Amino acid sequence: MWISASSRSAITAGYAHAGVEVLAADAGDLEQAARAFLAWLEPKAGQKPCRWLVVLDDVADPADLRGWWPPRSPHGRVVVTTRRREAALTGAGRRLVTVGLFTPQDATAYFTAVLAAHDRHEPTDQINSLAADLGHLPLALAQAAAYIIDTDVTCARYRRLLADRLRKLADLLPEPSALPDDQAATVTATWSLSIEHADRLRPAGLARPMLQLAAMLDPNGIPTDVLTSRPTLTHLSRHRTPDTREPIPATTEDAEGALRALHRLSLVTYASGQPVQVHGLVQRSVREQIPPQLLAGTVRAAADALLQAWPQTEREFATGQRFRDNTETLRSHGEHLLWSDHDVHEVLLRSGQSLARAGLCQAAMDHYGQLAATSAHKYGDSHPRTLTCRSNSLRFLSITAHPSEAVAAYTELAADCTVLAGPDAYATLDARGELANARASEGDLAGALTAYEELLVDRRRLWGPHHPDTLSVRSRIASLHGVRGDAPRAATLYEELLGDCRTYLGPVHDMTLDVRMKLARLQGEAGDPAGARDRFRELLDEHVAAFGRDHHRTLEVRHELAEWCAAAGDPAGAAAELADMIDDAVRVLGPHHIDVSRARYTLGLLCDRAGDTAAAPAGMEESVRLLEQTFGPDHPLVVSNRSFLRMWQHALAESDPVAAAEVLKEMIAALGSFWGTDHPELLLWRSILLDIEGVIGDPGQTAEGFAALLADCRQTLGAEHPLTLTTRMRLADWRGEAGDHSKAVADLRELEGDMVRVQGPHHPETLRTRELLAEKLHATGDTAMAVAAYEDLITVHGQVLGPNHPDTLRLRRALADCRSRDAEADTLIPVYQELIEDCAHALGPDHPRTLALRARLLQCRAEAGDPAGAAEECRELILDYRRIMPRDHIEALPVRAVYAQLLADSEDFAGSVTAYEDLLPAALRIRGPDHLGTLMIRGCLAEVRARRDRAPADGLVAFAALFEDCLRVLGPDHYITEATRAFRDALRQGGSSLPSTAYDKLLDQYERAERSGSATPATG
Repeated sequence: MWISASSRSAITAGYAHAGVEVLAADAGDLEQAARAFLAWLEPKAGQKPCRWLVVLDDVADPADLRGWWPPRSPHGRVVVTTRRREAALTGAGRRLVTVGLFTPQDATAYFTAVLAAHDRHEPTDQINSLAADLGHLPLALAQAAAYIIDTDVTCARYRRLLADRLRKLADLLPEPSALPDDQAATVTATWSLSIEHADRLRPAGLARPMLQLAAMLDPNGIPTDVLTSRPTLTHLSRHRTPDTREPIPATTEDAEGALRALHRLSLVTYASGQPVQVHGLVQRSVREQIPPQLLAGTVRAAADALLQAWPQTEREFATGQRFRDNTETLRSHGEHLLWSDHDVHEVLLRSGQSLARAGLCQAAMDHYGQLAATSAHKYGDSHPRTLTCRSNSLRFLSITAHPSEAVAAYTELAADCTVLAGPDAYATLDARGELANARASEGDLAGALTAYEELLVDRRRLWGPHHPDTLSVRSRIASLHGVRGDAPRAATLYEELLGDCRTYLGPVHDMTLDVRMKLARLQGEAGDPAGARDRFRELLDEHVAAFGRDHHRTLEVRHELAEWCAAAGDPAGAAAELADMIDDAVRVLGPHHIDVSRARYTLGLLCDRAGDTAAAPAGMEESVRLLEQTFGPDHPLVVSNRSFLRMWQHALAESDPVAAAEVLKEMIAALGSFWGTDHPELLLWRSILLDIEGVIGDPGQTAEGFAALLADCRQTLGAEHPLTLTTRMRLADWRGEAGDHSKAVADLRELEGDMVRVQGPHHPETLRTRELLAEKLHATGDTAMAVAAYEDLITVHGQVLGPNHPDTLRLRRALADCRSRDAEADTLIPVYQELIEDCAHALGPDHPRTLALRARLLQCRAEAGDPAGAAEECRELILDYRRIMPRDHIEALPVRAVYAQLLADSEDFAGSVTAYEDLLPAALRIRGPDHLGTLMIRGCLAEVRARRDRAPADGLVAFAALFEDCLRVLGPDHYITEATRAFRDALRQGGSSLPSTAYDKLLDQYERAERSGSATPATG
């Protein structure tokens, strides 16, 4: 039995009709007939059961069912449909089944079937879009289908009608007599009745004005704080339904009660602590019924409510996005009502600020551009609001577009501000400051510095020396000195500025804290990473106390602290802390944010320093994808991040530096077309590319490349810029690698003095220069000077960085290697054992540096007389390598070469052949056939094959071919060429005998002779 249960009388009549029909009850007494019917449904002992179903459709009020619920029976079922959500509907064995919206697939299937039943067929994409337009609401879809069929319009036409805001929703639904499926009312009429019901619920008269306010906001979620804010309460008090008006102002509890009343009638979805949701069609229906004289007040009340509820600090990206979505929805319903005769409502400005803080650069610029256009139309081009919004619309142009576009745009704006507002107006000075910043982004550091210095004079004249904007210009000047390479000057200016900021702005003002961060950074860059780490720890404590752990500023400090913790010697701990920070940053800023991608890149570097040879850090691919959505595929941020990801994959996951170098070449070409070939960033990337090419290619060509780069750096940056000095260091290094060790020593000695004078004695690049000098002194054969240089460096590093800092440990390893040339192997064993213990403690037992030291220790043991035992341990060491990195990783090649040689030294030539044959393909793939490492592996393999097979003739053929390749690639005077010639000649002269000196020992002897300038060793 089906009863339309819209009222208590309808329910009674339905039961009575059944009683008359089934039981022949008295039709003149409806209630008695109804009671008789319900009694008949009761299960009775001894009677044959009768199965029954009662459907009470569209119960309007749970109270209407009081006393009229059918009896519980194992033979019967009751189904009640209702829009109400009261607790009275559940209990007593009843089960609530929530019937929500159609899924997109169900909506499409339903609509297609209804149309097909009337021989109508529409494009699937139009049906999908119409279903989305109607919010997948089943009743609306049914009535829209009936309208389309009855009026013979297409889905596309109906969608255009639906989008036309001049048409009311009620006009796009069937006439009441043409409703489908025996429906009694259109959706708009149904909602209107529901609103009347809700308005009668306690607190009476508030449901309607609450729904009117909610109808202006985002249907997908309105923060509860907005709908319980003071402006909302004022709106509710003013607009109580007239016949229920009470003199008592609405309270927060009243607002919550109104939301619960609307929820009970299924007009909104409301749960404590969750955003309020309202179906879009409900909102439209409500908006269309708001009297015109109330519309403006409702829009402004919604704007006031959003503004007051908007948190000063958006602790989560989702929070800011929800407020921005609500503001944009409000704007779409009545933006003209948010502009007064003199200014725009502040909520639209707040939305722009939120977009900017969220890193949505292009969206923020578009937002302010629209505000500027509207302001110009309403108030004129010279109005302060117009000029301010124009400036804000350009704020990220140097990021989103070519820097030259930002320079041109700000040049035009500064000129317009000067004419329209005057040369001393705030807007004019602000535009001049942004123009200077754009020039700096373009690479015109000198022009930017001059512009800022001129601006500083004017700001001091107009606002005084201690105005925040005056101090801000001083900060920019100090920063530019640092960018230009004059770190001492920058530090001096920042120290002076810090005193004024503390005095006139306070200790926790943003600028005060920014200056402290920059000073801490300069301290670390000058060679005191531990000091920088300690200052950032202090800053972090203060930021957490002042702003909280998730504040954007605090996240920035946490990022910086991780970098300096790593620089101070704890890369693994720093990586763990930074990973935690990234999790918080994704939640607070959103995964798209530039700061998140920057932190993920830093995490990859820290993990690499900590010995993690995995591929790119988690989330890097997501960052690339989201940055591309924000800026487009050709933006430098996207190009560089995409390239970083590919380089990580090639260099780490695939151990393919050749492919990584190709990616870097492509990136440099792409960025060069955007920035120009002389941009400082490109000069830095050219240096990195040359280093990679040197490792996998010809050191001589790499030295030539650095010579060309040095000329470009001197011309673009100046002779004393840090990158120019570093390029001189890299040039000297590769000259030495190409065999000209004496020239390398002379260049480094000259550079050392310049480094000390310009950057200071403890600057990392100064210390690195001294380290390279020690290395090259050793390469020339001056072991005594090299040892003295290493010992002095270890003392300095121990004092500045600590004895167990990774850099100090690296120098101790270099010193041990240096001494090993003239020391007995057994005396070095305890030295390397101590180093291994210290590295394992500082870096971890699985760090590549620790593993490499274990390999060096095994070489010493072999030289001390136990090559077989060393080979056995080396086999275990290789397994440790394979546990933490891919089998053919470039860092695993040396230990595999050591293992192959240890097998040869222990006269296991068959095992050595197998090991070398396993190693050679990886060397060919990673380094290429002409790399000197590959050539040496070929020689070692050829030798052990000849010894295994006792076939000197085969060895002679292999070494003859190898000599020709060495001659072609390295030249006649390179020690590898000479050692290969000597071994070939020994094979020729030995006839059926093999040379007594192994090829790897011969290589070592010729290398020593080349470095020291001594006589060529003899071959037996």
